[in-house]
Amino acid sequence: MADQLLFNPRTYDPAHFDPETRRLLRATVDWFEDRGKRQLIEDYRSRTWLADFLAFSAKEGLFATFLTPASAADGQPDKRWDTARIAALNEIFGFYGLDYWYAWQVTILGLGPVWQSDNATARARAAELLDQGEVFAFGLSEKAHGADIYSTDMLLEPDGNGGFRASGSKYYIGNGNAAGLVSVFGRRTDIEGPDGYVFFAADSRHPAYQLVKNVVDSSKYVSEFRLEDYPVGQDDILHTGRAAFDAALNTVNVGKFNLCTGAIGICEHAMYEAVTHAQNRILYGRPVTAFPHVRRELTDAYVRLVGMKLFSDRAVDYFRSAGPDDRRYLLFNPMTKMKVTTEGEKVIDLMWDVIAAKGFEKDTYFAQAATEIRGLPKLEGTVHVNLALILKFMGNHLLNPTDYEAVPTRLDAADDAFLFRQGPARGLGSIRFHDWRAAFDAYAETPNVARLREQADALCEFVTTAAPDEKQSRDLDLLLAVGQLFALIVHAQLILEQAHLTGLDADVLDELFAVLVRDFSAHAVELHGKDSATAEQQSWALGAVRRPVVDDARSKRVWERVEALSGAYEMAP
Repeated sequence: MADQLLFNPRTYDPAHFDPETRRLLRATVDWFEDRGKRQLIEDYRSRTWLADFLAFSAKEGLFATFLTPASAADGQPDKRWDTARIAALNEIFGFYGLDYWYAWQVTILGLGPVWQSDNATARARAAELLDQGEVFAFGLSEKAHGADIYSTDMLLEPDGNGGFRASGSKYYIGNGNAAGLVSVFGRRTDIEGPDGYVFFAADSRHPAYQLVKNVVDSSKYVSEFRLEDYPVGQDDILHTGRAAFDAALNTVNVGKFNLCTGAIGICEHAMYEAVTHAQNRILYGRPVTAFPHVRRELTDAYVRLVGMKLFSDRAVDYFRSAGPDDRRYLLFNPMTKMKVTTEGEKVIDLMWDVIAAKGFEKDTYFAQAATEIRGLPKLEGTVHVNLALILKFMGNHLLNPTDYEAVPTRLDAADDAFLFRQGPARGLGSIRFHDWRAAFDAYAETPNVARLREQADALCEFVTTAAPDEKQSRDLDLLLAVGQLFALIVHAQLILEQAHLTGLDADVLDELFAVLVRDFSAHAVELHGKDSATAEQQSWALGAVRRPVVDDARSKRVWERVEALSGAYEMAP
């Protein structure tokens, strides 16, 4: 019997979605399965551009249906921006190859400034391009400045007729080779400061658009391009002034979320391969899975993966229920980007320690999974950038809860319109949260949930009595160690909320929290060793270390779930 917690193409039936969404998700799975494993691996190895896949997407109207908000859908009922089904497609793309996910992901980023714009001409143009099967690009980063948009060198010179001539280069721009529309961030030469920012739409086929190169050795076309005296008319201008700056950050808010479910898909496919190989590999007369350390590593990988899925699924609900008075998603968003993707790295590493040399073989999905999983924590800001962002929410989240209406599971066929009217990208420190303790209280009888609750309470004590002083607050190395502790509690909270909503197996939950207790202890020890940690902070750190509650019978039952993954799925050749 298939494991209901993991995606399996053999049994996949997204019955919780509307008919057209189900059809498109299933058609996408079938396209990959029909293409077969050998061809997918060969396309990956030969760095083949995704023309066949994009032709399939255009024929089925996949991107157009999933990425056109209702406000631009001209009354077509199946078109909407629905984060739940976008997340489902992310997982499928990750499962079959991150190159496919990447073309989709940067299309989402490219559309962000357009769908936030009041420029009706540009919006209609984008909708038409989606209907034609085109991809999009997000021209923000630059070679000299990275994503430091304060320092952009894309310059717009007024042309005297109400328009501009744009010159400058962009770097790390996915789909820059083929995008029908590139949302480009720049600044005017005649206005200083933030009022001079401009977001405008460019066409990669225009003669003044010069494609320099693909900066990576991959099917993912991560381009460098230059604009040389590129004409920008009023119909091309998406945002000006501070609104352009806000559009950049709010677009990343929307697009950053996609990394978590892409990582989940990668880990799921790799897990089927790893468990099947280990179960059938005979070493010293026994299956590799007979060794206790192997069982522990694969079990830890499995429950971490389940935790990734639970957190991400619950985060979808907060995205879809967000509004001007509920911006909790702005914490859960960098969490999906940083915490879930780094959990993905741990999942792959645990399995790789088991399958060893098999993980390098060219005819496996695992070989590309082990490479591609590394990129996700480093996209849309590094782990450090996202941890620093997460820290802005720590005080209010841990110590200053407020009341909200309970957020339900959001799988309804609704348009997530607020994501394109998020407003000014500021005020993060004032965002309030519901009481995280309620999620823990619901599982107070689960031994390792109770153990992690002790550590969470200890973190509250740390924030109250031993928080970094003014000097330490400039020591990012110390702060990031604190951020890891806080992120783990937020991760656990949403896992518990989703476990309650879905009736997660009690053994799986307790085994997962045994892993999280060990993680918290490891981060506390790391904090203890920081150069600038005070004696009080060092004492607190060692006092927060806990041993998980061990239950051999529980661990055995969870291992049996992992063992059952052997042979449960193998991609068609």
